[in-house]
Amino acid sequence: MSENAYDKGRLNLPFVGICTFGKSPYVADWDRIDADVAILGAPFDFGTQWRAGSRFGPRSIREASTLFAFGHGGAYDHEDDVTYLPAEKVRMVDLGDADIVHTDTETSHANIEQGVRRILAAGALPVVLGGDHSVNIPCINAFDEDCAKNGPIHVVQFDAHLDFVDVRHGVRNGHGNPMRRAAEKDYVSGLSQLGIRNVSSTARDGYEDARAMGSDILSVRQIRKLGVEAVLERIPEARRYYVTIDIDGFDPSIAPGTGTPSHGGFIYYEVLELLAGLAKRGRIVGVDLVEVAPDYDHTGGTAILAAQVLMNLIGRIMHAREA
Repeated sequence: MSENAYDKGRLNLPFVGICTFGKSPYVADWDRIDADVAILGAPFDFGTQWRAGSRFGPRSIREASTLFAFGHGGAYDHEDDVTYLPAEKVRMVDLGDADIVHTDTETSHANIEQGVRRILAAGALPVVLGGDHSVNIPCINAFDEDCAKNGPIHVVQFDAHLDFVDVRHGVRNGHGNPMRRAAEKDYVSGLSQLGIRNVSSTARDGYEDARAMGSDILSVRQIRKLGVEAVLERIPEARRYYVTIDIDGFDPSIAPGTGTPSHGGFIYYEVLELLAGLAKRGRIVGVDLVEVAPDYDHTGGTAILAAQVLMNLIGRIMHAREA
């Protein structure tokens, strides 16, 4: 049985101390990553087309994650009868943030990419906290060498928006472009784009291009009609998955703290069940969660949702690997 950290020293309650993700150890030297999971902040929001503020997403998610850091040596889920993230089995560290140079997208993205490359080189699972959705571009770029050794990745996106714009006003690397940039990679075998709905940031030709380039696109209503198991069956089995979660994939009734909210989104358990099934269906090798803009939600609920989703997802990834 996992021991409670309270029995060994300081109480260290969630509102005390430094806000690393889940109060995991901070590692400043990226050449000395010795962990199963490594958290990297990407506080970049220059790719935003409307409301800015997701540069504060990583900080808010880290603070919210302390809610789930009571020192219990893991998180017991009575429905699954599993203790996720047992302290004696899962080593998680927080690397802090990639260096962001204001107004300089190219350099900032390169710094994010370098961080993900260091995590992959260390054999850890990269979990990136955005930032706007353009930070997915350097994250996927970082997988070229990993995929050359271990095979391609299939991208699974949770989002209200397709994000498949090619070039708009000369912009290729904004938050409307990441899935197009991913689809262009020869080591990305396909995309499953889930939750896409309503008036989108991508015109009809973007949808046509996405399908032609290997995307399977489902709205929230279509997913509810199909059911979780049927949706999972549409995702290629036994693959290496990269999961990218835009918080606006959730309904703004539970996630108002985002720059581009869109009504008609997911509720919490819909996404959790899809993620849990995905962790069993193949091997999740990378994660990012983006577009949390805390200033639009003074309750802190959006950041708590983001932290809770990530904690549960990381737990299920690690449990599936052990199984």
